[in-house]
Amino acid sequence: MNLIAENWKDYEILDTGDGMKLERWGDIVLARPDPQVIWSKSNPKLWEKADATYHRSNKGGGHWEYNRKIPDKWKIKYKDLKFYVEPTGFKHTGLFPEQAANWDWMYERIKKRTAEGKKVKVLNLFGYTGGATCACAAAGAEVCHVDASKGMVTRARENVELCGLTDAVVRYIVDDAFKFVSREVRRGNKYEGIIMDPPSYGRGPGGEVWKLEESLNGFVQEASQLLSDEALFFLLNSYTTGLSSVVTGNILNLTAAKGRKGHVEAGDLCIPVSSDNRILLPCGSYAAFLGD
Repeated sequence: MNLIAENWKDYEILDTGDGMKLERWGDIVLARPDPQVIWSKSNPKLWEKADATYHRSNKGGGHWEYNRKIPDKWKIKYKDLKFYVEPTGFKHTGLFPEQAANWDWMYERIKKRTAEGKKVKVLNLFGYTGGATCACAAAGAEVCHVDASKGMVTRARENVELCGLTDAVVRYIVDDAFKFVSREVRRGNKYEGIIMDPPSYGRGPGGEVWKLEESLNGFVQEASQLLSDEALFFLLNSYTTGLSSVVTGNILNLTAAKGRKGHVEAGDLCIPVSSDNRILLPCGSYAAFLGD
């Protein structure tokens, strides 16, 4: 089942084509590369609105070309959540808007449980700048946010504060996700929700280089030990080309879902394109074990 992030007001994909996507982030319009966009632009005239365009380099990385001056960073809103947007030298902006489709169902499941007076603890691994952390905390969950980058954890804290969630119970952990999960298993800690958004490549606890395809199943299996008997969800996101949602769904069926009541859903995360209502832009995939 595909999930469509269609409830944004401050974010919009204006057009796509020729390996690029044209996005409105609040009042700022950015043009960024997207390798999946192998079709032609629907409305070439729209691209004149771009405030900045990211150009890839043949040697890796790239640079921004600015057509007019824009702030170093600015704020956008999704429902009651607020986030900082900041273009980086690696084309990213500090937010993946397609994840809003996941935020919605996680929020609803947590809110229903907390409304019953029950505590919900969520572990957000590879938590980046905290979009999911903010959504879960807003629903009343206690969140443990883990990322190996101190800068990303700092931005996650800033986003939580920007959302007005200063009273929420959020732990910010700068650590290797593999090491942290292993320690949590030894400690016997449990969570009602686990979010995992691993990179395609990374370094393991001993500094060794690992590929997602080779390490993912074992890591999900270990992390599944942290699910409580009243598990709400285990969400596994993927941006790795070639790793389909069928594969990640299979992994969850054989790990998180094994011996637990519930089911697994999987599909693409998509965003509609305003210039042509026939077009959905796929922006990664998800698989989720949903506990009964």
